[in-house]
Amino acid sequence: MSALSSASERVIDLDDLFRRYSAELNSYAYRRLADREAAADVVQDTFVRFLVWLRGREQPAFPHGPRSFLWRIVGNLTIDVIRERKVRGPDTPLDAIADLQDPQPTPDRHVEARQQYARVKAALSQLSPRARTALLLNRTEGLSHAEVGARLGVSSSMATKYIMAALAHCVEQLEEPV
Repeated sequence: MSALSSASERVIDLDDLFRRYSAELNSYAYRRLADREAAADVVQDTFVRFLVWLRGREQPAFPHGPRSFLWRIVGNLTIDVIRERKVRGPDTPLDAIADLQDPQPTPDRHVEARQQYARVKAALSQLSPRARTALLLNRTEGLSHAEVGARLGVSSSMATKYIMAALAHCVEQLEEPV
C-alpha cells in the first residue's frame, strides 16, 4: 500500500507527502496551539482527512498542489482546536473536578456509548490484521510510528501507512449514517 491508485492510475504517494510536509505542518500547528500532542493530532487528522477526500475522487485536482491543500486543512483544523478551546475554557486538572462528576452516565449516554462502541468494533473488525494492530498499538498503547513498525517488523513508513489507512477507514465508518 505504498500509494493510492485508481483504475485511471492516478498515483498520490501519501507516505512521500507525509515525509515531506508533516514536519512543517507540525511546526505550524505547534506555534498556533503551544501543545505538542495537539499539534501532532492535528497533523495526523490532516492526513486522514486528505486521504478520505482523495478516496472519493477519480482525478483529484490541486490548483496549487497537494502541499497547499494540506496547509489549508491543517489551518482549518488548527482554527477548530482554538475555537473549541475558547468554548471549553481553560483546562482544569481532573483531580480538581473529580468530586463534581456523577459516576453514573445518563441512560441516553449509556445507549449512545454502546452504539458507538459497536460501530468502532465493527470498523476495526473490517481492517486487515496488521492495520488493526498498528492502529491499536498507536492509539491505545501510545507507541510512535517507529515503535509500531518495530513491533510489526516493518518500516516506520509502512507503520504510518497502516495507521493512516486504518484511521481513514474508521472515520468513514463512523461518519456513515446509522
